[in-house]
Amino acid sequence: MIVVMKRGASPEQIQHMIERVEGLGLKAHPIYGTERTVIAAIGEKRDEHRQSLESGPGVSEVVPILAPYKVASREVRPESTVVRVGSLAVGNGIVGMIAGPCSVENYEQTVDTARAVKEAGATALRGGAFKPRTSPYSFQGLKEEGLKILAAARDETGLAVVTEVIATEDVDLVARYADVLQIGARNMQNYRLLEAAGGSGKPVLLKRGPSATMDELLLAAEYVLNAGNPNVMLCERGIRTFESHTRFTLPLASIPYLHERTHLPVVVDPSHGTGHASLVAPMASAAIAAGADGIIMEVHPDPEVAMSDGFQSLTFYQFKETMEVCRRVAEAMGRRIVPNEGG
Repeated sequence: MIVVMKRGASPEQIQHMIERVEGLGLKAHPIYGTERTVIAAIGEKRDEHRQSLESGPGVSEVVPILAPYKVASREVRPESTVVRVGSLAVGNGIVGMIAGPCSVENYEQTVDTARAVKEAGATALRGGAFKPRTSPYSFQGLKEEGLKILAAARDETGLAVVTEVIATEDVDLVARYADVLQIGARNMQNYRLLEAAGGSGKPVLLKRGPSATMDELLLAAEYVLNAGNPNVMLCERGIRTFESHTRFTLPLASIPYLHERTHLPVVVDPSHGTGHASLVAPMASAAIAAGADGIIMEVHPDPEVAMSDGFQSLTFYQFKETMEVCRRVAEAMGRRIVPNEGG
């Protein structure tokens, strides 16, 4: 349920109600809005305490949360969340553009890509140091050496680093180097990993599993939020269907659907969603037109020799052209692609 505080409720009254909620054995999630504060009370048997909480000082009303996902719901926070870290800002009219190689292969490849995508207008750098691959014989990533290369690319360009973490025991290591922890599609329902990422203090980019429903995606996000981390970005990266003309099917209807139900920003991955470099630009611009808060794309100096996902990676020139189209679409929709002013 949600404890809605009155406009002008004092910090002492808000803190008092947080302590009241926790004293009832519930978990309190205060959300501070521009107009008023609400406190989500999460836990078993929460409804039986409704009348008790309604009598608290500074309380306007106590209402039930109908959605199965509590903290992620717009019932709790009508205002859209904006995630800001380093050069990256995502949400509420600001479109974040995340680009870089699928895999960190070496220093030159990664830094050259970082320079090129920044020059073209990207606001963050992606790159895989740990690579979960279908085959155990495929390239698995450079691991900590790859993280060091990403950090060097950040030092060179100022771009925030987005990289995947694939195991709970690696969360602390990855968090030392990265600005955003990516949870890949294969790990969307790895709840221990979600909790560990939530406790890292770093923003989380959560990718939808290829067979996951919207509710399952939002409940996965709830694990991160419930760990005390409000900075979660949802990522639509395509789902499995009977179609074979693309690597996955990229359902852009999920963007407005999610915006209706959650305050969390929505990022789209047209590289994995299509699997073909020629389809990335039109789907990226279509996603922005549909309301996406961010785009994440794969870019490589020479896709033909890429160690992973070369067929869906853009060249530097293709990425520059894609950015120009995406920028025009964003402007037409009354939104903007800009680096985080605090970055």
